[in-house]
Amino acid sequence: MDIKDLEAFAVVAEELHFGRAAAKLHMSQPPLSARIKQLEQSLGLQLFERSTRSVALTDAGSRLLVPARKVLSQVVAVQNLAESIAAGDQGRVRIAFAGASSQRALPLLTRAVRESHPGIELQLESQTYVYTALDKLLEGSLDLAFARLPTPHPELESRVVEVEQILCALPEGHPRANQPNLSLADLHDEDFVSLPSDTGSILQATMFALCITAGFRPRVVQVSPDSATALALVAAGAGITITLSSVTPAQSVGIVYRELVDINPSHMFATLTWRKDDQSPALAAVLKVSESALPTPDLSGFALK
Repeated sequence: MDIKDLEAFAVVAEELHFGRAAAKLHMSQPPLSARIKQLEQSLGLQLFERSTRSVALTDAGSRLLVPARKVLSQVVAVQNLAESIAAGDQGRVRIAFAGASSQRALPLLTRAVRESHPGIELQLESQTYVYTALDKLLEGSLDLAFARLPTPHPELESRVVEVEQILCALPEGHPRANQPNLSLADLHDEDFVSLPSDTGSILQATMFALCITAGFRPRVVQVSPDSATALALVAAGAGITITLSSVTPAQSVGIVYRELVDINPSHMFATLTWRKDDQSPALAAVLKVSESALPTPDLSGFALK
């Protein structure tokens, strides 16, 4: 017995006429009659009472018709679900985001996906640092990540979704807080709050590189596990730090942000990053939605590497 046997049985039971049932099934009557007889033999039951004038269900046929229709309905549901998955309307996408730096972009993307593809399950995973998300992308335990350029893995593809300006964060009342912009060289005697040096933080490495280029090594007095905590420490007067414009909403009380002049790089580039060989239709759908929810900003004034 296969699905076509059940379909033939259900259609004959509905029509109670082999000729009409055969037409509905787009086949001739003799093969349909043979299929029903073969089904009856395999079940060891007579499903229909036949005469030259009529066809009627037997008691056994009536009892089997309800579960047969349920099976056929389930088959249709499986087929519809498979088509929906293949079209990218159903599925799961695992997304990594990095705390405060993703607080603007992440809601824009998730809201747009849920509105356009409610059948896609978004599994969100917070990452403190970008490199852990890239490692998980490479091993296949994530599908999509908010990251930053550069993406040092040829297996990964990225699209820039935000340009982040590098800023100096100072506590309110700091002697330089009223200056509209600062020279990093003038901050050589300051106490700095830093992210850990052993975590692969791009921001931490950039802060040290900029300070060294300015002629000094920053005097780190406090190490913070993440950017939000670093800004809280700055607001508390522990020191100053180098941060990004995308992170500034995480701390607005007791702190001021100032531009830095003559630094290179002056900006970082937030990206959506995924595996090049990922063939998931759901991921393709999310990436398509992201193009309008998080459009690529104008990058013409930047030399991206």
